[in-house]
This record gives sequence, structure tokens and C-alpha cells, in this order.
Amino acid sequence: MNFFMNSDTPWNELGDGIRRKVIGHTPQLMSVIMEFDKGAVGTPHSHEIHDQIAYVIAGSFEAIIDGQIRVLRVGDAFIAPHHTSHGVTALEDKSMLLDQFSPAREDYLL
Repeated sequence: MNFFMNSDTPWNELGDGIRRKVIGHTPQLMSVIMEFDKGAVGTPHSHEIHDQIAYVIAGSFEAIIDGQIRVLRVGDAFIAPHHTSHGVTALEDKSMLLDQFSPAREDYLL
């Protein structure tokens, strides 16, 4: 697909106050919008093969990346190469991240 139309794309509810929309992907790149309710936690984890950059597009988050904690606000981002532990907690309702993955997350397309 060459275009992403936000109004035509429903949220995929993940539970625990987190939802996502896949914006688009190629085999080597994927863009995803993640929305969090206040207090929702993206549990710290790491990826075997996926590098990730997460850019804050709304609200704010407490992020922990490889043991370092920072508060991220609109315009801030974190970088988590594969094998790097990362997680977030939303500090405001409807906090949103634009996640970029390389390569694409096949598990998000199921």
C-alpha cells in the first residue's frame, strides 16, 4: 500500500491501555503509531533482530533504555538497537509514539 489513511485505519487494542496502528512497511522498515493511556506500561524488553527508534508525537513518557531513565516529551526520541533493553510508562493520557523498526516486525502483521 502506498498510502496510510489514519481515519480509515482502526486501532488494534493490545490491552492494558495500549493500542497501535501499523502505518506502513517494507521488508526492511516499519512505521507504527502506539497510543497509551496514562500509566500504561510498555514492559522493558529487547529484540533479537529489530532496531527501534521511538519518537514522541503526543504526551510524555518515562523511558528506560539500557538502564538509563529519562522523561521524554513531544519531539524527543529513544534509540534501541537490537539486544538493548527498553520500555516506557505513559505520564499523560493519549501519549503517543511513532515507532520505527528495521527490519519490519512480521509479528505485527498477523
